[in-house]
Amino acid sequence: MPGEGTAIRLQSLRKSFGQVEAVCGVDLEIRDGEFFSMLGPSGSGKTTVLRMIAGFEPSTSGTVELAGRDVTRLAPFERDVNTVFQDYALFPHMTLEQNVAYGLKIRKVPKAQRLERAREALANVRLEGFGKRRPSQLSGGQRQRVALARALVNRPKVLLLDEPLGALDLKLREEMQVELKALQREVGITFVFVTHDQDEALTMSDRIAVFNQGRIEQVGTPAEVYERPATAFVAGFVGTSNLLTGEAAQKVVGAAGTYSVRPEKIHLLDSPDALGKAEDGHTSAVGRVAEVVYLGDATRFIVDLDAGGRLTALQQNKETSSDEVAAYRGTRVRLQWHERHNFRVADPQ
Repeated sequence: MPGEGTAIRLQSLRKSFGQVEAVCGVDLEIRDGEFFSMLGPSGSGKTTVLRMIAGFEPSTSGTVELAGRDVTRLAPFERDVNTVFQDYALFPHMTLEQNVAYGLKIRKVPKAQRLERAREALANVRLEGFGKRRPSQLSGGQRQRVALARALVNRPKVLLLDEPLGALDLKLREEMQVELKALQREVGITFVFVTHDQDEALTMSDRIAVFNQGRIEQVGTPAEVYERPATAFVAGFVGTSNLLTGEAAQKVVGAAGTYSVRPEKIHLLDSPDALGKAEDGHTSAVGRVAEVVYLGDATRFIVDLDAGGRLTALQQNKETSSDEVAAYRGTRVRLQWHERHNFRVADPQ
């Protein structure tokens, strides 16, 4: 579990590029030993915040503290952090040992010591015995691990990762997610991970900050962010969510406001009796199936409600085939879910 100390503290952090404010007064604390993800769409400010923590981008105003030390005006090499980028930036003419040991060589660490530490770092990322190979002899996932070893060999207190898995194919990316989280647990240092991939953030993180238009909309554990989104943006961006608002919310939920309900919480009922009344403690809505999307292991039903608006229900295909679920298109159904899954969110701006 993450420690109680604070690895990074950002206070009123801002960054402007001319008239464009890319980061708008971010306040954030990241704990020692935490796997922390900054999640958001392109242009939301997450990478700019990472670059300000690393020292690659000066802040317009505000402060960056690392382990209680104000480093806002310090150069990157004066900060106890290392950064891993998406393109790995390995030296093709060097062996893996030489790549990993390069930073130690610049710091004038004796040769025998730096080779020992490079081999240890490669072993930490499960590449023991690969030291004499060159980057061209490795797979994409192995090159990613070398980049991690090179960053970890300097034993930084914080490792910054800027979309490091973005260039990998889906299967390899999923494998690396598991490996990266396991590695972070083993080495025990703070990882700050930037991604636009919601599944990636939910899979790997102790906590997540969701960015939108230069601001943080919510900070919480994966379960908190997914199950209890603070805003309509978070509900829509993190996973798939339905939003009931306006007249539809009043008719279905029985109260004004904007409500989020996740598709997998909704049950689709199609018997004649089911169209009549919801069970006690449940919310329900009647409508017509507008579209059916077969996903193999599950089916997504898109339903136009009599009360107005549209809801999506996700059902596991435990016994049904694609032909059977396709027959639902155009039929009348009742959607039903437990009242506790109606989660009130801040109204869309």
